Amino acid sequence: MSTVWEQRWHPLRRQWVVVAAHRQDRPWLGAVAPAGIETVPGFDPACTFCPGNPRLGDARNPHYQGVFVFDNDRPCVGVDAPELLAAAPGIYRNRPARGLARVVCFSPRHDLSLAELPPRSLDAVLASWQEQRRELAAFPGIAQVLCFENRGAAVGVSNPHPHGQIYATNFVWPTLRDELEATREHGADHGRSLWQDIVASECQDGRRILVENDHAIAFVPYFARYAYEVFVGPKRAVPDLLGLAAEERQALAAALGEVLVRYDNLWRAPFPYVLALHDAPCDGTDHRGFGCHFELHPPLRKPGLLKHLAGPEVGFGGFLADTAPEEKAAELRAVAGVHYKRAPAP
Repeated sequence: MSTVWEQRWHPLRRQWVVVAAHRQDRPWLGAVAPAGIETVPGFDPACTFCPGNPRLGDARNPHYQGVFVFDNDRPCVGVDAPELLAAAPGIYRNRPARGLARVVCFSPRHDLSLAELPPRSLDAVLASWQEQRRELAAFPGIAQVLCFENRGAAVGVSNPHPHGQIYATNFVWPTLRDELEATREHGADHGRSLWQDIVASECQDGRRILVENDHAIAFVPYFARYAYEVFVGPKRAVPDLLGLAAEERQALAAALGEVLVRYDNLWRAPFPYVLALHDAPCDGTDHRGFGCHFELHPPLRKPGLLKHLAGPEVGFGGFLADTAPEEKAAELRAVAGVHYKRAPAP
């Protein structure tokens, strides 16, 4: 029977999640999301990310063959953000939003996704993120380097070309601050890494593990907020991707790739999600014990049915999970690990 009326502690965010899985089958007369099945060409002459095509202004993409990284033409932060801003009124405050924003094209093919990339190409994406972390962290004043991907119309992606983004900022983002504080608190109280204790707890239970290899693990966390939410990370606590050896990075890429394949195989359609790399800041502080990892937050709880954030989430900062993590993990475990587009005909 589905878990009902239970609170589960999210140790990284230090928040309670209300699990009320029986609400998944409540009557629904509201809006539904697009089906997500679309025909995408291998090359789109109108795409600003495809090889050889013009971008905004006078920029033009090279005829790239692998991963391609360029400065975002409409960045959310700037290296030349003005120091002198208009004074904020009353008790309010403001400050410059400095940094760099970049786009990472995962493939020259307009019609591919991370789930469809061969293992070597997916590892090349992770290697690119490693290199970007190293390069951007060296810029003066950069405190955080965020790598993420928005996939699918359901999460508002503006271009279907397989790509992600990188924000290097002069500030640390709130969720990362919370996770760092939770890690420090856990280490002080227990003398152990919080990430490794999460991994150990998932291994002890076993029901929510999706992929495990020598160096990496993927699981639907006990405290999952979204249906089909998945964490993917190294088994050991490594503060950021730069701490991974080549074989560890390859193992992480393999685990991530299998999760993404299972997503697509679940409903035999492109699966929308937000993929976020939780890396420790590069602010010069010792972040020993923090465990870098990927978090995948899919917006759908059923085909075409979004997880809408409403009163408790938006107005009061809580979270209601409409599904049981164990049930969603079982669904993902039950589908094949070979992408349905590549699977042999029955």
